[in-house]
Amino acid sequence: MNLPLVINVVVFVALLLLLAQTRHKQWSLAKKVLVGLAIGVVFGLALQWVYGSDNPVLKESIGWFNIVGNGYVQLLQMIVMPLVFVSILSAVAKLHSASSLGKISFLTIGTLLFTTLIAALVGVLVTGLFGLTAEGLVQGTQETTRLAALESNYIGKVADLTVPQLILSFVPKNPFAELTGANPTSIISVVIFAAFLGVASLQLLKDDKEKGQRVLVAIDTLQSWVMKLVRLVMKLTPYGVMALMTKVVAGSNVQDIIKLGSFVVASYLGLAIMFAVHAVILSLTGINPAKFFRKAWPVLTFAFTSRSSAASIPLNVEAQTRRIGVPESIASFSASFGATIGQNGCAGLYPAMLAVMVAPTVGINPFDPMWIATLAGIVTLSSAGVAGVGGGATFAALIVLPAMGLPVTLVALLISVEPLIDMGRTALNVSGSMTAGTVTSQLMKQTDKEIFNADEEAELAIR
Repeated sequence: MNLPLVINVVVFVALLLLLAQTRHKQWSLAKKVLVGLAIGVVFGLALQWVYGSDNPVLKESIGWFNIVGNGYVQLLQMIVMPLVFVSILSAVAKLHSASSLGKISFLTIGTLLFTTLIAALVGVLVTGLFGLTAEGLVQGTQETTRLAALESNYIGKVADLTVPQLILSFVPKNPFAELTGANPTSIISVVIFAAFLGVASLQLLKDDKEKGQRVLVAIDTLQSWVMKLVRLVMKLTPYGVMALMTKVVAGSNVQDIIKLGSFVVASYLGLAIMFAVHAVILSLTGINPAKFFRKAWPVLTFAFTSRSSAASIPLNVEAQTRRIGVPESIASFSASFGATIGQNGCAGLYPAMLAVMVAPTVGINPFDPMWIATLAGIVTLSSAGVAGVGGGATFAALIVLPAMGLPVTLVALLISVEPLIDMGRTALNVSGSMTAGTVTSQLMKQTDKEIFNADEEAELAIR
């Protein structure tokens, strides 16, 4: 280790220890995350100022910081499948009615797909507003390498994917393999498997009450055990956010951002419009949007820094149930489905923007009403099954562009600003899933208003 690297790591560890002092304070998770975020931004800016973005010492330092940042993300990924499985199993087993399961699924998925449809139209709007086009973008060495990787790893598998094949991929043929996250749609497969087990437990309870009760007690015990694990990992959130934010700020390349500045600004305008759409939908169902986003803020912050909708599931469920007042059954469904279906940012806004940018290069008018309607429909349908991890937007674009008869080259040309935009897209994805859960809960009149209206001190008491 050279001296500058040692100094960077020592300062980072000292900041972690400073942040650890907040554990002695009766602060909410939101406040602790805010402190971690602020420390990460300041430290990242300092490193950027001292080294620049491409310095070898900085890159090696970030490798050490990743032990905390990526380590936290991996811990969350570790608990995603157990949490989804147990939460859905418990939720269904406690429903006492299969019709409630159908209603929750219909409302949740319906809200996710509806907001994705709106996101696609917003993507068309902002791209036209900024006059963005793929013409004139230069393909450098980095972009050529990325395109070659896409052609070998994604395009052959994704472009030929039909809607029936996509739907069939949701059905689990080996639930144990799906629990390992073997496929992009594994989360949905686990949800389906857990739902079937839950319905089976209801049937057992009906046919043999004694055995059914034993099964329900076992499910309840398993859920309590997994939730203790979830809360144990979530206590590490401020440290994970601090490390991730340091990496994002220190590693940003200002020149690349400026080069594609119009696309970045247009993307974030589209994201802002979609957050406003979520606010309007929440208002229409009787939820105060300002209070909702304040309570969702720690989850959205983590989604922004980690760029993983799937890794955000534990925080998502926890925030919906313990801060917003959504029943666990609905929160589990919306968080799980929202990680792979109807992602507003990655599967709605982004592929629509790319399609509008590429269309003029092949002689298509992207503002023809019929073409826009076709694009919005394809984007909405293809949004089912987009993996809730970094790169999900690429997966979505590689489905949409060929379906519209468009080349996929543009996906590689935007590689330099992809991480910056992906942070905002992921936050929007998670906001969409939380909005779907809250809207479903409101429409079914199951939201606990006492929890939702509680201030931070009351939330701490509830915990």
